[in-house]
Amino acid sequence: MSPENVTPSANSEIENVEIQEWLSSLDYVLKNGSLEQARKILQQLQIRAQEAGVTLPFTVNTPYINSIPLSKQPPFPGNRDIERQIKSIIRWNAMAMVVKGNKAEAGIGGHISTFASSATLFEIGFNHFFRARTDQFCGDFVYFQGHASPGVYARAFVEGRLTEKHLENFRRELQPGGGLSSYPHPWLMPSFWQFPTVSMGLGPITSIYHARFLRYLEDRGLKSKDDAKVWVFMGDGECDEPESLGAIHLASREQLDNLIFVINCNLQRLDGPVRGNGKIIQELEAIFRGAKWNVLKVIWGNDWDTLLEKDTEGLLAKRMGEVVDGQYQKYTVSSGDYIRKNFFGTNPKLLDMVKHLSDDQLAKMRRGGHDPEKVYAAYKAAVEFKGMPTVILAKTVKGYGLGESGEGKNISHQQKKLNEDELKEFRTRFNIPLADEDVVKTPFFRPSENSPEMQYLRECRKKLGGYLPSRQEKSAPLKTPSEDLFEEFYKGTEGREVSTTMAYVRILSKLLKDQTLGKLVVPIIPDEARTFGMEALFRQCGIYSHVGQLYEPVDKDSLLYYKEEKDGQILEEGINEAGSISSFIAAGTAYSTLGINTIPFYTYYSMFGPQRVGDLIWAAADMRVRGFLVGATSGRTTLNGEGLQHQDGHSHILLSSVPTCIAYDPAFAYELAVIIRHGIERMYEKQENGFYYLSVGNENYPMPPMPQGAKEGIIKGMYKFMASQKAAGLKVHLLGSGAIMNQIIEAQKILEENYNVSADVWSVTSYNELRREALMAERWNMFHPTETPKVPYVTQCFKNENGVFVAASDYMKALSCSITKWMPGRLISLGTDGFGRSDSRKALRAFFEVDSRHIVFAALGGLYREKKISEDILKKAMKDLQINPDKLNPMVS
Repeated sequence: MSPENVTPSANSEIENVEIQEWLSSLDYVLKNGSLEQARKILQQLQIRAQEAGVTLPFTVNTPYINSIPLSKQPPFPGNRDIERQIKSIIRWNAMAMVVKGNKAEAGIGGHISTFASSATLFEIGFNHFFRARTDQFCGDFVYFQGHASPGVYARAFVEGRLTEKHLENFRRELQPGGGLSSYPHPWLMPSFWQFPTVSMGLGPITSIYHARFLRYLEDRGLKSKDDAKVWVFMGDGECDEPESLGAIHLASREQLDNLIFVINCNLQRLDGPVRGNGKIIQELEAIFRGAKWNVLKVIWGNDWDTLLEKDTEGLLAKRMGEVVDGQYQKYTVSSGDYIRKNFFGTNPKLLDMVKHLSDDQLAKMRRGGHDPEKVYAAYKAAVEFKGMPTVILAKTVKGYGLGESGEGKNISHQQKKLNEDELKEFRTRFNIPLADEDVVKTPFFRPSENSPEMQYLRECRKKLGGYLPSRQEKSAPLKTPSEDLFEEFYKGTEGREVSTTMAYVRILSKLLKDQTLGKLVVPIIPDEARTFGMEALFRQCGIYSHVGQLYEPVDKDSLLYYKEEKDGQILEEGINEAGSISSFIAAGTAYSTLGINTIPFYTYYSMFGPQRVGDLIWAAADMRVRGFLVGATSGRTTLNGEGLQHQDGHSHILLSSVPTCIAYDPAFAYELAVIIRHGIERMYEKQENGFYYLSVGNENYPMPPMPQGAKEGIIKGMYKFMASQKAAGLKVHLLGSGAIMNQIIEAQKILEENYNVSADVWSVTSYNELRREALMAERWNMFHPTETPKVPYVTQCFKNENGVFVAASDYMKALSCSITKWMPGRLISLGTDGFGRSDSRKALRAFFEVDSRHIVFAALGGLYREKKISEDILKKAMKDLQINPDKLNPMVS
């Protein structure tokens, strides 16, 4: 029969026969050969088809079924009944904590539904996988999903680590007896939480760089090699945050098989479905598989196993893949009859497949994330997998077990309360031994110490090394480097011009060579080393690469070539500020997580700090991070050619909002040296929590020697740099910082030589520290009104001074204005409010009115207002200084 005479039905029949023959061949290989053989055959078939012009539609998705079939599922090692009872008790306490809190204090908040959906995911980990830190082992690191914190607290209560009073005071941290923070916050609970997480994607990105930092420490010999895992729990809705998935390529590139993501796919975010018209699990699978992760899907519970085994034609798997998430959410709240008709009723064969099941049985068929055996199988496969990170996509129901009011509903994320009937239903469903009259009081419940549940729970944790989460600070203090290391910076450069960035790099280079501290210093750079003049460090200490350098660099013959090494010390992160700050966090918390005092120096364009990664800097503060952030090429007018998006005039303002950030804007090399040495002493010898921000610039000028007795003032925030040599008649005080200090010095000269004004120059290294100390003094005075008042340091500096005060910096006027309250007279603030732009430094400083001419005119204007000089002198000065009052206003132009 010729092809044109073949009927469509005959064609279809021939195709089916061919397909069955190919499938039979594949089955034969699978039965008699190996999986590797089958893989090679399929690869060769694909190549042959492509050579013949047969192209297959691109897909990185696998069918919408469990990655681990029943036949490959390992036996469950625990007691299912006891584990279910422990989990139920924890569920009850987590729910009771939130419900009681909202009865005691309306609107106190808290989340029930997230933990309700993820309880099995957590409990399998707690009972079988999460290893605690011991003297011999660093332990596993668990980033708990923030909204599930009630479940973690509830377990800690059952374990005896938290009291009823703690649970009663959930989200009421100021109550007598102590309370519990809303989410994981190490700052607020410093012996409990390790990592701050909620739903902003900060947990996922910091965990990736944390896992890589563990490898970095191992490759450099600072940590023994082990099989510690970094577990990350997050929600499918959180994956919409760019930080959640933005760095997953790094994890696969670095082959971080110590990293396991567990994504709780309950299909629902705050307001509605995560992907109502799509399938979030398939979407995430494609993203992670495309990034070369090992992907394990846990979609269906064991109720579905028999049906899938019967599904020889793939009809059920096909139907599972057709249904969108919004409809799956609808099935969660629907009757078995609706599921039968709507899901299975699309094909008579599917209907026949479930004819033996009642409507009630259909309604109760579980998602895979609620099945302990499925979750255990995935976790075991994940910890045993080598060569790549693993992501587990577990399908669950939001608000699982909350009954009619919350289970699977769009409102379940905001669920805070349950009525009496719902509480009783919850009690009955999870077999909590409480009478009806007690249920409505939502009491906390802990089994007796000799109960099977408590014995089992404690035995599980004993095998895994102890309890967690737990945060420890067991690092030994470091000795501060001697003054000798910094002596060259105290002496100045004897007329040689350098920038503060160059001085900083020289200090860093010397620290890296220090016999005691050198190996602990972690330089972090986001692909700007050559911009900052740091390329000499490439040769000195190497760029870290887990595989070393597999190529011959094009600049191998040059002295400063790009040198990658397996034990390299520099973390070169590429143009990736979020990743770099995540590495800073990993290094800056190693004193706590690992007991290793690594000292991170993260050097970056100052504009790309708090403005770009403010949430991560805030998280760093929450985690009690220690280290140095160095904003290079700082200042609105100092980085002259780059323009609006690169010129920073506000990082100090933004960082003033971070309670643990100690920010300095040094002008000279000796100031930098004093600050860095003091920072090491404070953070690593005295072991105080906090981190430093140093803004350094790229303008070259001679560095003077350190004035006698300046050290204390440098640290406190201000000291007199240069007293006037003129007898006081007309008096002004000029306050400068950073690169604008040279404009202040020039203004002093003009005032003295041209206008016969005595001008003292003050170097302000930190307005933020001056303000902080003054506020501390004010607070003390408020609470001790009958005692001798404390005098703020700013006020002490000027206690015997009078005249006009003028401050100028390369930052917004609000920075210097922050200390006006404690000044003896009016402070005239000059700064760089407005957008930056490209031009020469001279032109920019004139435009922003922070050059020496405007500083002089501001001082003279202040003297005029105090009736110390005449209007004629002021007008002549305006002409001589070429001051144009009608020029563009930099604040708005």
